[in-house]
Amino acid sequence: MQVVLMIIALLLIALVLLQSGKAESGAGALTGVNDSLFANRKERGGELFITRLTYVLGFAFFIVCLIIGF
Repeated sequence: MQVVLMIIALLLIALVLLQSGKAESGAGALTGVNDSLFANRKERGGELFITRLTYVLGFAFFIVCLIIGF
């Protein structure tokens, strides 16, 4: 079970690093940069798939941790 947990953790790390930055507007507020060009952009295609896969792997990580804990 620990091997499965490690594989899920590595995949989760890779997916989080592949995602585009969604918190860039917060950094722009501190520096005074106004980048409203991509403010209302929806995820499509590959970005949507990566986001959903991240949610699924996060849920799987949580469940596997609970199983190992009990």
